[in-house]
Amino acid sequence: MKTIKSMLDERGNKTIFTVGPDDSVFSAVTTMVEKNIGAVLVKDGDAIVGILTERDYLRFIAAQGRTARDTPVRELMTNKVIYITPETELNEVMAIMTAERIRHLPVLKDDQLLGIVSIGDVVKQISHEQEVHIRTLEQYIKDPYPGPGTDR
Repeated sequence: MKTIKSMLDERGNKTIFTVGPDDSVFSAVTTMVEKNIGAVLVKDGDAIVGILTERDYLRFIAAQGRTARDTPVRELMTNKVIYITPETELNEVMAIMTAERIRHLPVLKDDQLLGIVSIGDVVKQISHEQEVHIRTLEQYIKDPYPGPGTDR
């Protein structure tokens, strides 16, 4: 099974969008909409102090009568940030996301932020791996033993 590092290498360098804890929720959500992303990390200096997701915002709208323009991100963000390392395998990432009921995970190595992966990224990669595996098995079934003098 592939690791997060190989997935990040394949997809290329993506910009990681962050906001500050004192930024307005409106500004954070505007960034998510403009960049077509489902979450932003909340950083205070170099430290990751939270994550704000679309789900956090939807719950905020449904449950509270406050406005996004007047509410700082720190009041809405999820403080407990679960993260993974580049060596984490994709099946483990899927298990973490399923068990914790989360859709985004930052990737850290030695306290350095390398990226953020979504459940969509992981499902797409796992699906691709399974497709390749299926094609390989189908080819083997069609031609299990090509005989002497061949490359296999």
